[in-house]
Amino acid sequence: MRYVDEFRDPARARALAACIAAEVQPGRSYRLMEFCGGHTHAIFRYGVQDLLPAAVRMIHGPGCPVCVLPVGRLDMALALARRPGVTLCTYGDMLRVPGSRKGTLLRARAEGADVRMVGSALDAVRLAEADPARDVVFFAIGFETTTPPTAAAIRRAADRGVGNFSVFSNHVLTPAAIMNILEAPAVRAIERVEIDGFLGPAHVSVVIGAQPYEHFAEEFGKPVVIAGFEPLDVMQAILMLVRQLNAGRAEVENQYTRAVTRDGNAAAKALVAEVFELRRSFDWRGLGPVPYSALRLRAAYAAFDAERRFAMDAPPAVENKACECPRILRGAARPTDCRLFGRQCTPQTPLGSCMVSDEGACAAYYRYGRRARALEAAQ
Repeated sequence: MRYVDEFRDPARARALAACIAAEVQPGRSYRLMEFCGGHTHAIFRYGVQDLLPAAVRMIHGPGCPVCVLPVGRLDMALALARRPGVTLCTYGDMLRVPGSRKGTLLRARAEGADVRMVGSALDAVRLAEADPARDVVFFAIGFETTTPPTAAAIRRAADRGVGNFSVFSNHVLTPAAIMNILEAPAVRAIERVEIDGFLGPAHVSVVIGAQPYEHFAEEFGKPVVIAGFEPLDVMQAILMLVRQLNAGRAEVENQYTRAVTRDGNAAAKALVAEVFELRRSFDWRGLGPVPYSALRLRAAYAAFDAERRFAMDAPPAVENKACECPRILRGAARPTDCRLFGRQCTPQTPLGSCMVSDEGACAAYYRYGRRARALEAAQ
């Protein structure tokens, strides 16, 4: 297939749904986690869930970097934005994410902080070059997909001697999070989420390749199928997972062969390895501390590390205890299980990051009609 509409063909979708239904074994359940928030939105936008047999249950994972950023890290960014002489730059979806006591970067900007929305890290470098009198900080978030552009911006700043540019790094790693989801109930007091297999992320896998998933597929016996974002991609990947489970296999398969290879993008990985190194631990919303799951700048680029430059400390964070976002992110709850969903918490008045982000599960449920169905069922 060559054109995007071919990956959205209703007749082919119904044919794939019939194949999945035919492959499902009587009396068996198939609990599949789509790690990536982009898959969650594709599933609800195109009604994939409604085409699946009842035995196939999709579990929404933590695959949204905006959603998994802990409140404490956002509070650090808010404190940094309020420093005199600092210009804080970040992507647009971070502006409305609530920190402690409902503080947001958008509110900080309204109160006088110099907070800018940028389309890329290089935009922040250009702002720093244009205004040498200000400290321009890029509030960097994202999985492996957005890490290479941040690394490129840091190296550009180093090459050009842009001394007033730095990065507050919150880049996190997908395989470590999947590993944590699988092993967390065994190592700390947290509710178990039964998962039989994973839909592997698409854009992340373009960068890192399929190889990093092989370890936990072997260790935990959970199959992984890397899937594209179109509805037929997702349905084909689900069929591949069902077939693996029926055969008792636990392998990494690649449905998204038009973009993903086993080894990934060598140039992008080399650039990231030059600029970044692993943190020993990093907090994820919903998962808690996850060992070796995030990146910080190497010593060679310490001059561009905002945490070192500004001696940043994490203030005590205040979570909204009524928000179910942490449980939703690890697959232990659905958005409709939250009593705030669709009532006090909406895209216009978000109380949690899962409703703010374009890849958040709550936003997907609200946008594509699950909110109305949930409210009807509750009445």
